[in-house]
Amino acid sequence: MRRKTAKRNPVLPDPRFNSELVTKFVNNLMLQGKKSIALGIFYDAMDRVEAKTEEDGLELFKKALTNVTPAVEVRSRRVGGATFQIPQPIRDSRKLSMAMKWLISYARKRNEKSMSERLAGEIMAAAKEEGATFKKKEDTHRMAEANKAFSHFRF
Repeated sequence: MRRKTAKRNPVLPDPRFNSELVTKFVNNLMLQGKKSIALGIFYDAMDRVEAKTEEDGLELFKKALTNVTPAVEVRSRRVGGATFQIPQPIRDSRKLSMAMKWLISYARKRNEKSMSERLAGEIMAAAKEEGATFKKKEDTHRMAEANKAFSHFRF
């Protein structure tokens, strides 16, 4: 018999935007427990986005996150000695988590000088439906579409 499900810890909203979404993003951005540095990087990136696009930074961030949020993913499953990639829908909390982690990882791989510049660039690109993070989402969807024939193996 399974144990009871773990309870979710409450996430406090961030001081500037008063948003829990921003706090979750900053928690993913943080390295070695340095939350104040991660907050500084995020706020600086938002200022850069606002300066370059003349739009509200938080709205552009939310738009970028929705643009890179995947709907389906492929999971490996062994059936009769063969391994199949089976497309499956993703639950909402995992969708958001994947989108944030992809945005951060591809921002880290960019060539700008500081992390806030990289993050701002990746957010602006994702909001325009371009950039490496959006390509990752498209590739994930494309792989799920290609393996749609195996969806009857879903568990």
